[in-house]
Amino acid sequence: MARVLVVGAGLTGGLCAALLKQKYSVSVTVWEQARGLGGRMNTSCSTHNPQCTADLGAQYITCTPSSYAQRHESFYEELLAQGVLKPLTSPIEGLVVKEEDRHFVAPQGISSIVRHYFKKSGVEVSFGHCVTEIYLKDDKWEVCKEVGDSEQFDIIILTMPIPQILQLQGDIKNRYQHHIFVIKRICD
Repeated sequence: MARVLVVGAGLTGGLCAALLKQKYSVSVTVWEQARGLGGRMNTSCSTHNPQCTADLGAQYITCTPSSYAQRHESFYEELLAQGVLKPLTSPIEGLVVKEEDRHFVAPQGISSIVRHYFKKSGVEVSFGHCVTEIYLKDDKWEVCKEVGDSEQFDIIILTMPIPQILQLQGDIKNRYQHHIFVIKRICD
């Protein structure tokens, strides 16, 4: 069974993990440098009152009627059916509303979308794992992190922001175009 490493526990990492587990017979590992899920779709809770939250990054999601959005309709339907998303009904000052656009909010915070996909995948996330170097050794990718031993994987999916990818050291600098999948972040 192939070992796959997904680097990043934001929306793209969560969706990748869920789709990989659903469609392929692979072992999926997820590493995240931060202490929690969400990436740029993070919901912060008050230390004094857990009921008081703030979405950092995206506060709502817009679905446009393009062919791109139509191909992803099943994702919206799933999130609506699970109660992860609901239609945005309140006005937002400065929001340019086009009649054909649909806007959604996440009642449990924007990071609930990310949590939904990680729960669906069943994959545990290892937090505090900051990838620093990637080398190709005997047709396997050896991945080094700031703390702890390196590990080997058959496939690596990088979902962190491009500036972080460009800071990685090792063989990846010369080979990533041919051997490593770089997923453009949905939230950028």
